[in-house]
Amino acid sequence: MPNSSDVELKKRRRENYGFHLEYRTRWQDNDMYNHMNNGVYYYLFDSIINAYLIQHCGLDPPTSQSIGLVVHSQCNYFGSITFPAVLDLGLRVTKLGKTSATYEVGVFEQGNADVRAVGGYTHVFVDKDKKRPALDGMFSETRNGLEKLLLPSKPKI
Repeated sequence: MPNSSDVELKKRRRENYGFHLEYRTRWQDNDMYNHMNNGVYYYLFDSIINAYLIQHCGLDPPTSQSIGLVVHSQCNYFGSITFPAVLDLGLRVTKLGKTSATYEVGVFEQGNADVRAVGGYTHVFVDKDKKRPALDGMFSETRNGLEKLLLPSKPKI
């Protein structure tokens, strides 16, 4: 029996997310059961989150002194996806701490309003060399970008 949070997650729509990215599935995304493999969902989460960080938060992976380490991840599945499909990914921030951000990603198949999966992860932003959070928290450019997707405010992107 689904719990109440599963019921709420299943109600997600594209407009619940402030940043969007399109993904075209590949033949290799399918598993032996002819649906998208679970690991691919985490690849999608990583793609949309890092695209946003690069485009709106000043992240430059080769040179940034601050990096995000994943400390928690999850995914709830509500429907299968099979190659070939075009997906719409939606991103929002559900929690923003001094050194951490929790993201939620909605996975939608084009032509279908129902969410196929909702998941995401939590980043702790750390010094790239020391692998420890900065005493004064995440960089202001990172925080300012993430605040634009933070709930409960309306998305600004």
